[in-house]
Amino acid sequence: MARRTARGLAWVAATAAVLAALLLSPFVLEGVSDARDTDWNRLSQVGAAYGFTSAVVSALALAGVAASLITQNRQARAEQIHGIRGYYLELARLELDDMALYQPVWGDTDIAEVHQRKRHVYADLMLNYAWMGYEVGTIPEPLLRDMLAGMFTGEAGRHYWERAHASWAASASGSRVGRRFLVIVAEEHARAVASGPPVRSPAPPDPPDVPPAGTPSAWQAAIGTLVGLGAGLALGSILRGRSRR
Repeated sequence: MARRTARGLAWVAATAAVLAALLLSPFVLEGVSDARDTDWNRLSQVGAAYGFTSAVVSALALAGVAASLITQNRQARAEQIHGIRGYYLELARLELDDMALYQPVWGDTDIAEVHQRKRHVYADLMLNYAWMGYEVGTIPEPLLRDMLAGMFTGEAGRHYWERAHASWAASASGSRVGRRFLVIVAEEHARAVASGPPVRSPAPPDPPDVPPAGTPSAWQAAIGTLVGLGAGLALGSILRGRSRR
């Protein structure tokens, strides 16, 4: 944003300087002539000699205005695209929070195990982050390649790209930066595959033991024991009192 502002101020300053030079040129010519009785006809002839230069300067000014408008249009388009991608990322995060509820909305999948589905969605979020950073320039190519090398070391990253590379080719190939991004991802994936088998993803931890329905838990059993013991003592005390009578 600061660079765009500085560039805009530079264009404004250059345009103002050109206009000031054009407006003050007759007075400059008068000073150069060193004459009190100025011959405006001669000065007009001299000024006509600079007509070609003035036309070139005017054309450059118009080109600058056109370039500024094109840049603003591209920036607005980029902001719209980033807004749509941000909305998609929010949807993906919701899916990660409750796969059983939200994942069927996206359609059927051949990934049966729930932890593998979560890894697939997370890999998609990670690659989208890399793509947006590379597109705006915050992730340079060396850093992008390093990220992808780590991602494709494991089987989860490789499986994700094998499933998703067709959709990425359809969505990111519309721009020069997008095509370069796809080339980099494909190169790093091929390099990882050529280096050997992937690192297997660790098995998910076993879920905690849940007692079947109707089976009391440990603390429920302890409370029941204490209640039963107290009731027994009270009943014994009552019976002993009656026997003494």
